[in-house]
Amino acid sequence: MAKNIPYLTLASVLTAFMTLPLTGCVATSTPRYVIDSETYQATGKSQRIKTIVLHYTVSDNERSIKTLTTGNVSAHYLILDNDDDKIYSLVDESERAWHAGNSGFAGRTILNDTSIGIEIVNSGIKPEYRNTLKNDELQYHPYEHFVAFDELQIKKVAELVQDIAKRYDISPKNIVGHSDIAPSRKIDPGAKFPWERLHNEYGIGAWYDEFDKQFIINKNEFASATIPDIKQEFRNYGYQINDSNEWDKASRDVVYAFQLHFRPQRPTGVMDLETYAILRALNKKYAGRNDFY
Repeated sequence: MAKNIPYLTLASVLTAFMTLPLTGCVATSTPRYVIDSETYQATGKSQRIKTIVLHYTVSDNERSIKTLTTGNVSAHYLILDNDDDKIYSLVDESERAWHAGNSGFAGRTILNDTSIGIEIVNSGIKPEYRNTLKNDELQYHPYEHFVAFDELQIKKVAELVQDIAKRYDISPKNIVGHSDIAPSRKIDPGAKFPWERLHNEYGIGAWYDEFDKQFIINKNEFASATIPDIKQEFRNYGYQINDSNEWDKASRDVVYAFQLHFRPQRPTGVMDLETYAILRALNKKYAGRNDFY
């Protein structure tokens, strides 16, 4: 006698099919191949991070936090002006922060790819001087227009930069300000950021030897130096500068950025003997120290 065969509906068939194990379609969790990172090692390599870029926020704590955490601008670290022991990490060092913009230094461009950005809360230019450049007689902000940094902020910057520079073996020349890498767009961290003190007290960044500077001043080589010669000295150090045979606005922007960093008490944008001597002294001290690879 024939057995009763249950009536199969389309729904029951589909349900049965969907519950079958799909062993032929799903990748197994066990890797088929082994990554061997011990047998062979390349020698042609270097750290990806080459540059530390210092900024000021031109804002207070609250607005700086909002801008750097919710907008299209970011930095790896933020130093507020609070009286505490905190340095805020906003972007992991393994990730790309958006702090440098259109930039270049030491033969590199698109510096967001190869830099660590540090933002320091600071107002930048004092409120009473923010509109003074509308006067045609004043093209660049002098030293007294800038706002000083808090002492605790400088100590935090020093400890943080020391640590980063050591871990990535960053050249002293490649510890720079935003103005150094984007001179026609930016002037931060400004004339009152204490580059010389950081170099002398903490071994951070580059600075010239006074003896070399005075020797070059006494020889007065500036008198016979041509504009192309001087611009090449800027390139030798790392600055991007055009090859025009004049001190046009773009060229003077580079001079001003250099002075903000290395002659902050008198940043004028004018190429003069002292600026030339500082530039030559730096190139003498740090010759061959650029890292292009």
